[in-house]
Amino acid sequence: MTANGWFQIVFFFFLVLFTAKPLGVYITKVFERERTFADIAFRPLERNIYRLCGIDEKHEMRWTEYTVAMLVFSLVTLLVTYAVERLQHAIALLNPQHLPAVPADLAWNTAASFTTNTNWQSYVPETTMSYLTQMLTLAYHNFFSAAVGLAIAIAFVRGIARRESETLGNFWVDTTRASLWILLPGCFVYALLLVSQGVVQNFRPYDQATLVQPMSVTSTGADGKTTTQTMTTQSIAQGPVASQEAIKMLGTNGGGFFNANSAHPFENPTPLTNLLQMLSIFLIPAALTVTLGRMTKSPAHGWAVFAAMASLFFIGVAVAYYAESQPNPLLHSAALHVDQRASAMQAGGNMEGKEVRFGIANSALFATVTTDASCGAVNAMHDSFMPLGGLVPLINIMLGEVIFGGVGAGLYGMLIFVILAVFIAGLMVGRTPEYLGKKIESYDVKMSMLYTLIFPLSILGFSAATLMMPRLGLSSLANAGPHGLSEILYAYTSATGNNGSAFAGLNANTHWYNVSLGVAMLVGRFLMIVPVMAMAGNLARKKLIPPSPGTFPVHTPLFTVLLVGTILIVGALTFFPAVSLGPILEHLLLQAGKAY
Repeated sequence: MTANGWFQIVFFFFLVLFTAKPLGVYITKVFERERTFADIAFRPLERNIYRLCGIDEKHEMRWTEYTVAMLVFSLVTLLVTYAVERLQHAIALLNPQHLPAVPADLAWNTAASFTTNTNWQSYVPETTMSYLTQMLTLAYHNFFSAAVGLAIAIAFVRGIARRESETLGNFWVDTTRASLWILLPGCFVYALLLVSQGVVQNFRPYDQATLVQPMSVTSTGADGKTTTQTMTTQSIAQGPVASQEAIKMLGTNGGGFFNANSAHPFENPTPLTNLLQMLSIFLIPAALTVTLGRMTKSPAHGWAVFAAMASLFFIGVAVAYYAESQPNPLLHSAALHVDQRASAMQAGGNMEGKEVRFGIANSALFATVTTDASCGAVNAMHDSFMPLGGLVPLINIMLGEVIFGGVGAGLYGMLIFVILAVFIAGLMVGRTPEYLGKKIESYDVKMSMLYTLIFPLSILGFSAATLMMPRLGLSSLANAGPHGLSEILYAYTSATGNNGSAFAGLNANTHWYNVSLGVAMLVGRFLMIVPVMAMAGNLARKKLIPPSPGTFPVHTPLFTVLLVGTILIVGALTFFPAVSLGPILEHLLLQAGKAY
């Protein structure tokens, strides 16, 4: 750990802090239908969209109608994405490499992945998806899955803010405004900035480069015969990268145009793009805490929620940075005694799986940021982290990705924990819990518990089923022992948490993993949104009650501490047995000089 590394981490956080308020104020104006500087450009376009689609923008929806509209929209876009992938070979447009159709199970997994804002990729993008598929379906989903998450969060905040109301807004209006006023203009400027830094943006066929030195590649076939092939050329993939990179980050999607994701120099070429990518992941989620405060007329509450998120962020990045800065005990043993100290000549610590141009501090920071939010983009391989360094991304997702979280999803996930924290505070003082002037009753607590139970049931249930089927679940595992368990656990945690990052030692492009991970993604997205919307509808119907001496304030440091404690206790009680057999056991074995 170095002073320079900590300076970069603290500087990044201050950028997040300083951008949160202006963007949060702007988002509030967009969804409260107040005038903004963008109205002159987007208001006429918005009216034409409503006219073309037959949408009454003044029509308000009950929570049931809002939820059904969201589910139907998501289902239709999922089916369209699946169809385009399966017919990719028959569509000559923007397929200069003549890539074949995507296999059925992989097409299902990818369609479910991008519909749910997960962007899990069981394939090599540059050799599997045509330019048309990348742009027409995958980039399209990057916009609308983010817009859907943002709409759900705003509907939940409206449920808290409104009183004696049966409606939460209009799903079609909210998603349209999220796309036109927030995501599109942000991505337009962002993409141009990325291009200026060297991110590729073209429609050219892949280039063939002649190797300076031929390379021999040895492979073993299914019949056991070994063949050696001499490679003299290399295919250099390219395409419309910058446009997809912008929404990939700003929408907390995470799916890379290239298999190496944000470790690829065509996606993330400079220190500035690396900083911008991390900042854009947190940009909207952090701003939504300001939006929460302004829409509920309690700005201090919004900042208290921000403080809880920031506290958990710093805990995570400190552990990850510390773990990756330590020497690997197996290399630092008395027998080998490899020098792994930081110096002017080397980064020090564990550089396996990391880009030299980013180093340990930015790799640990990027891993923490991308799993605090439901992004999943990576600039280093989490599978190569030290056990405790890999534990941080895993725990971040297991906590529900509420540490700023995905666009929209992080806020409504955090508000579930706010409800639980207020409920616990009410039990401690023997009063009916209250939250911003509304009583928290049994229905609200039941919906909160339903939300928190679905998540671990999916993760632990699918992980246990996979471990019980060696032929289907373990045959594609590259590592045995606790690290192998971590890879499987991380896969289903990432899928259910709609994150999309992975411990890369697991080959998930099999029939079982493609199908089961696709189901886990849908469960983690839509099955958890339903209780959120049900609670929002119930809160909107409640009357406001004046605060009393027994009301627990939700804008104080004490509330922030209680909220952080609630998140950590729920996560620890749920997942500690699993992680103790995975990364924690691996850490102890490593300290004893054993790999597994």
